[in-house]
Amino acid sequence: MIKVGNGYVVQANDKCILKVGSRRKAAQLISDATDLLNALDVVESPETAPESPSLAHEASELP
Repeated sequence: MIKVGNGYVVQANDKCILKVGSRRKAAQLISDATDLLNALDVVESPETAPESPSLAHEASELP
């Protein structure tokens, strides 16, 4: 987050993502985005699920 004029710019990977009027709002948006990204790490979508069993004992349970 950087100050530009009267507002603040939220950056990610050196790219300007969003400009907001208050530092508090920018900090809250960063916190919310971080929480959402961390929640995505916990949820595993079917497209990224491993094809083979992750543990040896699971192999015997597969049809």
